Amino acid sequence: MPASPIRKLIPFAEEAARNGVKVYRLNIGQPDIPTPRVAIEAIRNLDLKVLEYSHSAGNESYRRKLAGFYRSLGIEVDYTDILITTGGSEAVSFALLTCLDPGDEIITSEPFYANYNGFAVSTGVRIVPVTSTISNDFALPPVEEIELKITPRTKGILVCNPNNPTGYLYSKQELFRLRDIVKKHDLYLFCDEAYREFCYDGEEHFSAMKLDGIEENVVLIDSVSKRYSECGVRIGALVSRNREIIDSALRIAQARLSPPGLGQIAGEASIDTPAGYFSEVNQEYTQRRNFMVDALNSMPGVYCPKPKGAFYSMVRLPVDDSDLFARWILEKFEYRKQTVLLAPGSGFYSTPGQGKDEVRIAYVLNTNDLKNAMETLAEALKAYPGRV
Repeated sequence: MPASPIRKLIPFAEEAARNGVKVYRLNIGQPDIPTPRVAIEAIRNLDLKVLEYSHSAGNESYRRKLAGFYRSLGIEVDYTDILITTGGSEAVSFALLTCLDPGDEIITSEPFYANYNGFAVSTGVRIVPVTSTISNDFALPPVEEIELKITPRTKGILVCNPNNPTGYLYSKQELFRLRDIVKKHDLYLFCDEAYREFCYDGEEHFSAMKLDGIEENVVLIDSVSKRYSECGVRIGALVSRNREIIDSALRIAQARLSPPGLGQIAGEASIDTPAGYFSEVNQEYTQRRNFMVDALNSMPGVYCPKPKGAFYSMVRLPVDDSDLFARWILEKFEYRKQTVLLAPGSGFYSTPGQGKDEVRIAYVLNTNDLKNAMETLAEALKAYPGRV
């Protein structure tokens, strides 16, 4: 099992904090945005005598309400097409266990969400990367490159949209190009849409569930973690119109009995979150993104694309090795009793040598904290012995 680039440096950050250094955690997508009041109140006002198991697919009331939420987005599904999971992570694992056999392959664009590596290892699946580059802001690689990766063991394509870790927002045209590949080679299209609500500069998200001609090939991965700033409730969903996929995934879900009960209550209540909540959150993230991108690109040798979605960016730094730099900045450096925790880029690739001069930064801190973090990073880059 590979080490997580997101969490592997936490012991060094904790040691720095014990030594009185303020650590700005830019490594993980843990928003500081308040959770919707409707979710907090639903938990606070619970009047239950027993916290019992739910249905293995999740509470029917929640699945019905979630189906209504999807229909409001133009995604036509029935509640029986939905399986509630323990976070989006379990949804990914269930999708791989259901649709692929050990030794099968899944194609995805790298850099990709680092935990996909862990899910692949645990299910015996091989991730086959197609490399996107920072020079074109991590756009979808050409169809020809993707098709060259297809073998008899290829069973699907995995896309995260908006993308973690790059913040890239795949266009409708790019998704239709993927649709054509899926249709031509009879593959599954696994689409992680956990950041659907976070699109900027007037851009709109187009769901893979709206692609015509492959209705039973699409598997949607979803989560409340980022949408409602509810990472701790551990509630996600696997959604598919393919009855065989849902039935097979349910058999796996029965082995773990049920998804979290309190989390489902919070998730169901959150669907009633006022639309104004997302307008305010998007404005806040847009402000943070703009500040961070401008600050990074003003540093000599640094390049940061402008993300169109989610709340991450892959950033190129003038360093010899981002893994070494990310550890050095915690162990050997401080600026005004401050330092930063970063996620080294190599952990978001499966191709050896890729991402060595990149880090993922999550702009989940308020602008004042981001300002301090960017100042600290700029000073660290000046002092780093391995600067190139």
